[in-house]
Amino acid sequence: MQKAKKEQKIFVLDTSVILYSHDSIMNFEEHDVGIPITVLEELDNFKKGNDTKNFEAREFIRLLDKLASDHMLQDWIPLNGPKKGKFKVLMANDSKLDASVIFNEDKADHKILNAALKLQQEAKGKKVILVSKDINLRLKAKSLNLQAEDYETGKIKNVQELHSGKTVLENLDPESINTIYETGGAEPKKVISGRKKPANNSYFILKSDKNSVLAYYNAANQLIEKVDKRPIYGIKPRNAEQTFAIHALMNPDVRLVTIQGVAGTGKTLLALAAALEQRREYKQIYLARPIVPLSNKDIGYLPGDIKSKLNPYMEPLWDNLKFIQNQFGEGDKEATRLTEMVNLEKLVITPLAYIRGRSLSNIFFIVDEAQNLTPHEVKTIITRAGENTKIIFTGDIYQIDTPYLDSQSNGLSYLIDRIKDHPLYAHITLEKGERSELANLANDLL
Repeated sequence: MQKAKKEQKIFVLDTSVILYSHDSIMNFEEHDVGIPITVLEELDNFKKGNDTKNFEAREFIRLLDKLASDHMLQDWIPLNGPKKGKFKVLMANDSKLDASVIFNEDKADHKILNAALKLQQEAKGKKVILVSKDINLRLKAKSLNLQAEDYETGKIKNVQELHSGKTVLENLDPESINTIYETGGAEPKKVISGRKKPANNSYFILKSDKNSVLAYYNAANQLIEKVDKRPIYGIKPRNAEQTFAIHALMNPDVRLVTIQGVAGTGKTLLALAAALEQRREYKQIYLARPIVPLSNKDIGYLPGDIKSKLNPYMEPLWDNLKFIQNQFGEGDKEATRLTEMVNLEKLVITPLAYIRGRSLSNIFFIVDEAQNLTPHEVKTIITRAGENTKIIFTGDIYQIDTPYLDSQSNGLSYLIDRIKDHPLYAHITLEKGERSELANLANDLL
């Protein structure tokens, strides 16, 4: 039986897609790709700067120049690679439907819509699809009878099934749990026989009708070993998940840790306490977070010098440090040591943009609010890791503050999904809020 011929499509890319991933043009299989001239104009405004979006803009412009070295951009140009389609820059935007008139505003988004609408009129026999990370632009496209979709490459299909790092197993043989208690570890087949091999460095709550134990699958010796509760720098774990998080943070064989959870579960606090507990093992401790300005305006809109502009974004990190400091008396050496570490820059709290491009050697590096990073930004950070560096990403994948990311496409979700079984990696999802009963009330009911 002859195969049905695959429908030919032309994908029109919005600026947001290219700023998310500069090589997105190469990820549409055998289909063609259109780039509205307005997108190139917008990219020109992004090419200067040290932020990731500036890097993406520059790289895309270089890629386009390389692909079009022997062609005119108004022509359909082959994309390099097997079974790839062609691309062109869409010059005309004088479609029968004028988005600028319909939406009563002359703006770049509407010019991009017009370019896609014009292509739809001209491309007989091919389906034209606008691809954008901007939800509002996709809705406008659909209102004009133009098919639109999100950029799907790298998106997690089912966030609800994202690796949690923890499994609860019940009705186990009491003897297998006794073995773990008495010897510290056991082979997986003696504890969880009949089940698939555990993910490396994954955690378990193992229960029988008589007893239970907290455990993890040790990637190094391939045994299920007991996990003990332990305090770190004055902070005690309040539940099983926090115990697992501390174990991962303190495990010298694990160089990359992700901690996911809603506000108040203790993600950043535990990471900072673990860093302080291991301060002698590292040259510096970095606690960083991406700056996501309110209303997506640049921090230049805020009054004051650069320090006063950044303070509101860094304040939650200082709050965690003060909380740890308050576990001790004012004269205790642990409390004074924290002040000394900050003054000597042994402990640095900084915007993430300030450490981009640096080589991170002999550093305990905590990235807070990692759900506001793109997959490429996460990759860039990890590839900066030098010898004896441990990197921690913390965040809540459902609390996205940037307009072009969601729970499926952000860098934290991408990292958890892609690297979940690596022996250098451990993950735990914190589920129970420990900030206060009032905070838990808000998380549960509001």
